[in-house]
Amino acid sequence: MFISLGNSTLEKLRGIFRDLITEDIMKPYRNCVAFVALLLLLMPLPVSADSLQLYAAGSLKAALGDVAASYEKTYKTEVTPKFGPSGILLKAIEGGENPDVFASANMAHPQKLASDGWGSPVVLFARNQLCALAQPDVEVTTETLLNNLLDKNIRVGTSTPKADPSGDYAWELFKKADTIKQGSFAALSEKALQLTGGPDSEKPPAGHNQYGWVMSEKKADIFLTYCTNAVLAQKEVEALKIIKIPEELSVGADYGLLVRNGASDEGWRLAMYILSPEGQKILREYGFEATAIPNQD
Repeated sequence: MFISLGNSTLEKLRGIFRDLITEDIMKPYRNCVAFVALLLLLMPLPVSADSLQLYAAGSLKAALGDVAASYEKTYKTEVTPKFGPSGILLKAIEGGENPDVFASANMAHPQKLASDGWGSPVVLFARNQLCALAQPDVEVTTETLLNNLLDKNIRVGTSTPKADPSGDYAWELFKKADTIKQGSFAALSEKALQLTGGPDSEKPPAGHNQYGWVMSEKKADIFLTYCTNAVLAQKEVEALKIIKIPEELSVGADYGLLVRNGASDEGWRLAMYILSPEGQKILREYGFEATAIPNQD
Protein backbone atom coordinates (compact mmCIF):
# COMPACT_ATOMS: atom_id res chain seq x y z
CA MET A 1 0.00 0.00 0.00
CA PHE A 2 1.30 3.48 -0.88
CA ILE A 3 0.58 6.38 1.43
CA SER A 4 0.94 9.87 0.00
CA LEU A 5 2.26 12.36 2.49
CA GLY A 6 2.49 16.09 2.09
CA ASN A 7 5.74 18.00 2.50
CA SER A 8 4.85 19.42 5.92
CA THR A 9 3.73 16.01 7.22
CA LEU A 10 6.93 14.34 6.10
CA GLU A 11 9.05 17.02 7.73
CA LYS A 12 7.17 16.62 11.02
CA LEU A 13 7.63 12.84 10.94
CA ARG A 14 11.31 13.23 10.24
CA GLY A 15 11.68 15.51 13.23
CA ILE A 16 9.83 13.05 15.48
CA PHE A 17 12.03 10.13 14.42
CA ARG A 18 15.19 12.19 14.91
CA ASP A 19 14.07 12.89 18.49
CA LEU A 20 13.05 9.26 19.14
CA ILE A 21 16.45 7.94 18.14
CA THR A 22 18.06 9.96 20.93
CA GLU A 23 15.55 9.00 23.66
CA ASP A 24 16.78 6.43 26.22
CA ILE A 25 13.41 4.71 26.32
CA MET A 26 13.79 3.79 22.68
CA LYS A 27 17.23 2.15 23.01
CA PRO A 28 15.91 -1.42 22.51
CA TYR A 29 14.20 -0.32 19.31
CA ARG A 30 16.82 2.11 18.15
CA ASN A 31 17.90 0.07 15.15
CA CYS A 32 14.34 -0.31 13.89
CA VAL A 33 13.48 3.34 14.47
CA ALA A 34 16.72 4.44 12.87
CA PHE A 35 15.94 2.36 9.82
CA VAL A 36 12.49 3.93 9.44
CA ALA A 37 13.93 7.38 10.05
CA LEU A 38 16.58 6.78 7.43
CA LEU A 39 13.89 5.83 4.94
CA LEU A 40 12.01 9.02 5.70
CA LEU A 41 15.12 11.13 5.47
CA LEU A 42 16.04 9.64 2.11
CA MET A 43 12.51 9.62 0.71
CA PRO A 44 12.12 12.41 -1.83
CA LEU A 45 9.58 15.01 -0.93
CA PRO A 46 6.46 14.69 -3.05
CA VAL A 47 6.35 17.28 -5.77
CA SER A 48 3.30 19.43 -5.54
CA ALA A 49 1.60 20.60 -8.69
CA ASP A 50 3.94 23.41 -9.65
CA SER A 51 2.52 26.55 -11.17
CA LEU A 52 3.03 27.13 -14.85
CA GLN A 53 6.17 29.09 -15.64
CA LEU A 54 5.74 31.83 -18.23
CA TYR A 55 8.77 33.80 -19.43
CA ALA A 56 7.79 36.86 -21.44
CA ALA A 57 9.20 40.07 -22.88
CA GLY A 58 9.04 43.09 -20.60
CA SER A 59 6.81 44.90 -23.08
CA LEU A 60 4.21 42.18 -22.47
CA LYS A 61 4.16 42.61 -18.68
CA ALA A 62 0.86 44.45 -18.38
CA ALA A 63 -0.94 42.58 -21.16
CA LEU A 64 0.22 39.03 -20.43
CA GLY A 65 -0.08 39.73 -16.73
CA ASP A 66 -3.80 40.20 -17.34
CA VAL A 67 -3.93 37.20 -19.68
CA ALA A 68 -2.30 35.04 -16.97
CA ALA A 69 -4.78 36.30 -14.37
CA SER A 70 -7.67 35.52 -16.71
CA TYR A 71 -6.26 32.04 -17.35
CA GLU A 72 -5.90 31.39 -13.60
CA LYS A 73 -9.50 32.43 -13.01
CA THR A 74 -10.78 30.29 -15.88
CA TYR A 75 -8.76 27.11 -15.27
CA LYS A 76 -7.89 27.39 -11.55
CA THR A 77 -4.20 26.87 -12.38
CA GLU A 78 -1.52 29.21 -11.05
CA VAL A 79 0.76 30.96 -13.53
CA THR A 80 4.12 32.33 -12.38
CA PRO A 81 5.36 34.87 -14.92
CA LYS A 82 8.85 36.26 -15.30
CA PHE A 83 9.17 39.38 -17.43
CA GLY A 84 12.35 40.88 -18.82
CA PRO A 85 14.29 41.68 -21.98
CA SER A 86 13.77 38.78 -24.40
CA GLY A 87 17.49 38.37 -25.06
CA ILE A 88 18.26 38.02 -21.37
CA LEU A 89 15.43 35.51 -20.94
CA LEU A 90 16.85 33.57 -23.90
CA LYS A 91 20.23 33.37 -22.19
CA ALA A 92 18.57 32.20 -18.97
CA ILE A 93 16.80 29.40 -20.83
CA GLU A 94 19.98 28.44 -22.66
CA GLY A 95 21.64 28.38 -19.24
CA GLY A 96 19.25 25.72 -17.99
CA GLU A 97 16.08 27.47 -16.84
CA ASN A 98 12.95 25.71 -18.09
CA PRO A 99 9.77 27.75 -18.30
CA ASP A 100 6.76 26.07 -19.84
CA VAL A 101 6.11 28.90 -22.27
CA PHE A 102 8.37 31.59 -23.75
CA ALA A 103 6.81 34.72 -25.27
CA SER A 104 9.42 36.84 -27.02
CA ALA A 105 9.32 40.33 -28.51
CA ASN A 106 10.81 38.92 -31.70
CA MET A 107 10.75 35.70 -33.68
CA ALA A 108 14.53 35.18 -33.67
CA HIS A 109 14.93 34.20 -30.01
CA PRO A 110 12.26 31.48 -29.93
CA GLN A 111 13.45 30.27 -33.34
CA LYS A 112 16.95 29.92 -31.88
CA LEU A 113 15.54 27.75 -29.08
CA ALA A 114 13.52 25.71 -31.57
CA SER A 115 16.62 25.07 -33.69
CA ASP A 116 18.39 23.85 -30.54
CA GLY A 117 15.57 21.41 -29.85
CA TRP A 118 14.14 23.20 -26.81
CA GLY A 119 10.62 23.38 -28.18
CA SER A 120 8.48 23.81 -31.29
CA PRO A 121 6.77 25.23 -33.23
CA VAL A 122 7.32 29.00 -33.04
CA VAL A 123 4.03 30.85 -33.47
CA LEU A 124 3.45 34.55 -34.24
CA PHE A 125 0.92 35.72 -31.65
CA ALA A 126 1.06 39.54 -31.67
CA ARG A 127 2.64 42.54 -33.38
CA ASN A 128 3.86 45.87 -32.11
CA GLN A 129 5.29 49.06 -33.61
CA LEU A 130 8.00 51.53 -32.64
CA CYS A 131 6.93 54.99 -31.49
CA ALA A 132 8.88 58.00 -30.30
CA LEU A 133 8.31 59.18 -26.73
CA ALA A 134 9.22 62.87 -26.40
CA GLN A 135 9.65 65.36 -23.58
CA PRO A 136 6.94 68.04 -23.38
CA ASP A 137 9.33 70.84 -24.39
CA VAL A 138 10.72 69.11 -27.49
CA GLU A 139 9.18 70.49 -30.68
CA VAL A 140 8.76 67.36 -32.76
CA THR A 141 6.22 65.91 -35.17
CA THR A 142 6.08 62.80 -37.30
CA GLU A 143 7.34 64.86 -40.25
CA THR A 144 10.29 66.35 -38.35
CA LEU A 145 11.23 63.29 -36.33
CA LEU A 146 14.34 62.31 -38.30
CA ASN A 147 15.74 65.84 -38.16
CA ASN A 148 15.07 65.90 -34.42
CA LEU A 149 16.84 62.58 -33.92
CA LEU A 150 19.87 63.84 -35.84
CA ASP A 151 19.97 67.15 -33.96
CA LYS A 152 23.21 67.13 -31.94
CA ASN A 153 21.40 68.80 -29.05
CA ILE A 154 18.76 66.08 -28.80
CA ARG A 155 19.56 63.09 -26.59
CA VAL A 156 18.12 59.92 -28.13
CA GLY A 157 17.33 57.04 -25.82
CA THR A 158 16.87 53.40 -26.82
CA SER A 159 16.82 49.99 -25.27
CA THR A 160 19.89 47.74 -25.46
CA PRO A 161 20.38 45.86 -28.77
CA LYS A 162 20.84 42.07 -28.55
CA ALA A 163 19.63 42.03 -24.94
CA ASP A 164 16.27 43.61 -25.79
CA PRO A 165 14.64 43.38 -29.24
CA SER A 166 13.34 46.93 -28.79
CA GLY A 167 16.95 48.08 -29.16
CA ASP A 168 17.39 45.94 -32.26
CA TYR A 169 14.30 47.52 -33.80
CA ALA A 170 15.69 51.00 -33.05
CA TRP A 171 18.83 50.07 -34.96
CA GLU A 172 16.66 48.90 -37.85
CA LEU A 173 15.11 52.37 -37.84
CA PHE A 174 18.62 53.88 -37.97
CA LYS A 175 19.39 51.77 -41.06
CA LYS A 176 16.22 52.95 -42.75
CA ALA A 177 17.18 56.53 -41.89
CA ASP A 178 20.45 56.02 -43.73
CA THR A 179 18.58 55.37 -46.98
CA ILE A 180 16.88 58.73 -46.57
CA LYS A 181 19.84 60.77 -45.37
CA GLN A 182 23.27 59.23 -45.83
CA GLY A 183 25.32 59.06 -42.67
CA SER A 184 22.26 58.80 -40.43
CA PHE A 185 23.03 55.27 -39.28
CA ALA A 186 26.54 56.15 -38.12
CA ALA A 187 25.36 59.32 -36.39
CA LEU A 188 22.35 57.76 -34.67
CA SER A 189 23.99 54.49 -33.59
CA GLU A 190 26.86 56.50 -32.10
CA LYS A 191 24.73 59.00 -30.20
CA ALA A 192 21.99 56.62 -29.02
CA LEU A 193 21.88 56.19 -25.25
CA GLN A 194 21.14 52.55 -24.37
CA LEU A 195 19.14 53.25 -21.23
CA THR A 196 16.96 50.16 -20.76
CA GLY A 197 16.83 46.45 -21.41
CA GLY A 198 20.44 45.58 -20.61
CA PRO A 199 21.70 43.44 -17.73
CA ASP A 200 23.20 46.54 -16.09
CA SER A 201 20.49 49.05 -16.99
CA GLU A 202 19.36 51.28 -14.16
CA LYS A 203 16.08 50.07 -12.66
CA PRO A 204 13.15 52.35 -11.80
CA PRO A 205 11.70 52.47 -8.30
CA ALA A 206 9.19 49.72 -7.58
CA GLY A 207 5.81 50.34 -9.14
CA HIS A 208 7.07 52.76 -11.77
CA ASN A 209 6.96 52.28 -15.53
CA GLN A 210 10.50 51.86 -16.89
CA TYR A 211 10.06 54.35 -19.75
CA GLY A 212 7.97 56.86 -17.87
CA TRP A 213 10.63 56.91 -15.16
CA VAL A 214 13.51 57.31 -17.65
CA MET A 215 11.77 60.29 -19.21
CA SER A 216 10.68 61.79 -15.88
CA GLU A 217 14.34 61.67 -14.82
CA LYS A 218 15.24 63.59 -18.01
CA LYS A 219 17.66 60.92 -19.17
CA ALA A 220 16.63 61.43 -22.81
CA ASP A 221 14.81 64.00 -24.91
CA ILE A 222 13.34 61.45 -27.31
CA PHE A 223 13.07 57.73 -26.58
CA LEU A 224 12.41 55.10 -29.22
CA THR A 225 10.31 52.26 -27.82
CA TYR A 226 7.26 50.15 -28.56
CA CYS A 227 4.03 52.09 -28.96
CA THR A 228 2.51 49.94 -26.20
CA ASN A 229 5.32 50.99 -23.84
CA ALA A 230 4.83 54.61 -24.83
CA VAL A 231 1.13 54.47 -23.93
CA LEU A 232 1.91 53.02 -20.48
CA ALA A 233 4.64 55.64 -19.93
CA GLN A 234 2.26 58.45 -20.82
CA LYS A 235 -0.31 57.13 -18.35
CA GLU A 236 2.32 57.61 -15.64
CA VAL A 237 3.78 60.89 -16.97
CA GLU A 238 0.87 62.58 -18.72
CA ALA A 239 2.91 65.46 -20.19
CA LEU A 240 4.98 63.13 -22.39
CA LYS A 241 4.23 63.19 -26.11
CA ILE A 242 3.85 60.10 -28.29
CA ILE A 243 5.02 60.63 -31.86
CA LYS A 244 4.10 58.27 -34.66
CA ILE A 245 7.08 57.08 -36.70
CA PRO A 246 6.87 58.18 -40.37
CA GLU A 247 6.05 55.39 -42.79
CA GLU A 248 9.49 55.42 -44.40
CA LEU A 249 11.11 54.78 -41.00
CA SER A 250 8.42 52.54 -39.52
CA VAL A 251 9.58 49.32 -37.91
CA GLY A 252 7.20 46.55 -36.86
CA ALA A 253 7.87 43.99 -34.17
CA ASP A 254 6.70 40.38 -34.53
CA TYR A 255 6.19 38.53 -31.23
CA GLY A 256 6.91 34.79 -31.14
CA LEU A 257 5.50 32.13 -28.80
CA LEU A 258 7.14 28.80 -27.99
CA VAL A 259 6.21 25.88 -25.71
CA ARG A 260 8.98 23.76 -24.18
CA ASN A 261 9.31 20.16 -25.29
CA GLY A 262 7.98 17.98 -22.48
CA ALA A 263 5.76 20.72 -21.07
CA SER A 264 2.54 19.57 -19.42
CA ASP A 265 -0.87 19.75 -21.03
CA GLU A 266 -1.40 22.84 -18.89
CA GLY A 267 1.58 24.50 -20.55
CA TRP A 268 0.08 23.89 -23.98
CA ARG A 269 -3.31 25.09 -22.77
CA LEU A 270 -1.75 28.36 -21.54
CA ALA A 271 -0.16 28.90 -24.95
CA MET A 272 -3.48 28.20 -26.66
CA TYR A 273 -5.19 30.63 -24.29
CA ILE A 274 -2.78 33.40 -25.33
CA LEU A 275 -3.71 32.62 -28.94
CA SER A 276 -7.44 32.37 -28.20
CA PRO A 277 -9.92 35.22 -28.77
CA GLU A 278 -9.94 35.86 -25.00
CA GLY A 279 -6.15 36.25 -24.82
CA GLN A 280 -5.90 38.16 -28.08
CA LYS A 281 -8.59 40.60 -26.99
CA ILE A 282 -6.59 41.48 -23.88
CA LEU A 283 -3.46 41.98 -25.98
CA ARG A 284 -5.36 44.29 -28.32
CA GLU A 285 -6.66 46.31 -25.37
CA TYR A 286 -3.03 47.11 -24.54
CA GLY A 287 -2.28 48.32 -28.06
CA PHE A 288 -0.88 45.16 -29.64
CA GLU A 289 -1.94 44.09 -33.10
CA ALA A 290 -3.79 40.84 -32.40
CA THR A 291 -5.77 39.23 -35.19
CA ALA A 292 -7.32 36.07 -33.71
CA ILE A 293 -10.47 37.87 -32.66
CA PRO A 294 -13.95 37.27 -34.16
CA ASN A 295 -15.21 40.09 -36.38
CA GLN A 296 -18.07 40.97 -34.03
CA ASP A 297 -15.51 41.91 -31.36
